[in-house]
Amino acid sequence: MVPTRCLGEHEIINILRQRLELMPDMSVPFGDDVSAVPIGNDGKMAVLKTDMLVAKTDVPSKMSLYCAARKAVVMCVSDFASKGVQPTAVLVALGLPKCLATQNAVIEIADGLNSAAREYGAYIVGGDIGETDDLTISVSLYGMANQDAFMLRNGAKFGDVLAVTGLFGKSAAGLELVLGKDCVVSSKNRLALESAVFSPHARLTEGLVLSKNKCVSASIDSSDGLAWSLYELMRMSGVGFIVETLPVAAEVVEFAGQNNLSIEQLVLYGGEEYELVLTINPENWQIAKTVVEAVGGNLIAIGKATVEKDLILMVNGVKQPIKPCGYEHFKI
Repeated sequence: MVPTRCLGEHEIINILRQRLELMPDMSVPFGDDVSAVPIGNDGKMAVLKTDMLVAKTDVPSKMSLYCAARKAVVMCVSDFASKGVQPTAVLVALGLPKCLATQNAVIEIADGLNSAAREYGAYIVGGDIGETDDLTISVSLYGMANQDAFMLRNGAKFGDVLAVTGLFGKSAAGLELVLGKDCVVSSKNRLALESAVFSPHARLTEGLVLSKNKCVSASIDSSDGLAWSLYELMRMSGVGFIVETLPVAAEVVEFAGQNNLSIEQLVLYGGEEYELVLTINPENWQIAKTVVEAVGGNLIAIGKATVEKDLILMVNGVKQPIKPCGYEHFKI
């Protein structure tokens, strides 16, 4: 008897998509970072997003309940950030095992949820709770936007600047430490790397200002890893990318050297960075950089969009392919 093959997350999504009757004239294509439905006839859209945090796959053993609950909200907010939409309301479905149905645990979870929601200008307005075998926090966001304001995944054009809102690799390196692997690291770097795991931040301010100034041709949240995010932009926009500058954090360079790890692996395939990966018309580059820096953010050019539909990393003048992979449920 041939064993049944376990599908990956992306295959499962594709099957579900094929079996669903899609809403006609969707302003945000199915499979983008958020969903949207029209409200009235004036171009206003209700923007929706849901994401789920499960302790077994998303919460390292050293992560507190407060940090886990906060992360569950940040995951969703990052997707709103990539579309340039302000979230206003949050619904939370909370699944608790009996061992966490205690006053102290529930207070810690509530404080983490509320802290993250208020940090990004939203309020938790309700939800549901039930008994589960593992801690599960399902977060749904709601916001409003004009139909022409979205920064979608499918607008990149040949010659566009490829950019990111921050440096990569810290979450992957930090996870090595959090999981207790035998690594060499300075106390200063340990704090920075572990903080990337325990206290991630969504780039909502940057996304909002870029959307307001209509600087961006395509945008995606990088939580599944830089390589996979580039692949998704490439697939949905019909272009290729060449990465000429790897956006690696200094702490990651030092950590990789001390522990004989690949910088490219940590930067490209780590995931859970919650940065924005963007394409910008060269004519809009200076405006985009200026408005992002004006709100305290960074915009880093790392390459460009190409006619050839390949994903390439340029290293010391040598081109090498970037594999279209990243974190995927059911494949780890």
